[in-house]
Amino acid sequence: MKNLFKINSIIILFILATFCNVNAQQWNSQQKEVWAGIEKYWDVDSNNDAAGFLSFFDENYIGWSNQSYVPQSKANTSKWIKHDYKKNSTVLYTLTPVTIWVKGDFAFANYFYSQLEKNKETGKEEASSGKWTDILMKKGNKWLLVGDHGGRTSKKQ
Repeated sequence: MKNLFKINSIIILFILATFCNVNAQQWNSQQKEVWAGIEKYWDVDSNNDAAGFLSFFDENYIGWSNQSYVPQSKANTSKWIKHDYKKNSTVLYTLTPVTIWVKGDFAFANYFYSQLEKNKETGKEEASSGKWTDILMKKGNKWLLVGDHGGRTSKKQ
């Protein structure tokens, strides 16, 4: 039964990913710019570059991860990010956009992610997946996170 649930989940995610990628081809230039910014900070994050990743967070950022009981400031989020980088490294990840809304210098994006991380102590690789809503504000030429919500929706395997 558990395997049937996993297979059905994979099929549903594949259908959603296919649908989302078709729609992504119709995005306007602003939506493409926002998505490029999201891809950039995921890339920086995957290289365990804490300072680089945190440079994409506005000073007034407030985010709420699924794993957190309350929303976190940039300072508190920074502590968790730095701790995670000490213990884990990203092997690979994929992002699947769902929606991107842009109005002037504000935007939000909803997307799915899948990630494979390696524990630096044990060498064990663990897969996870989830969803995020990123809330962004454009400052200069850069889209900065002012808030987000989401995280892992599957247990690490």
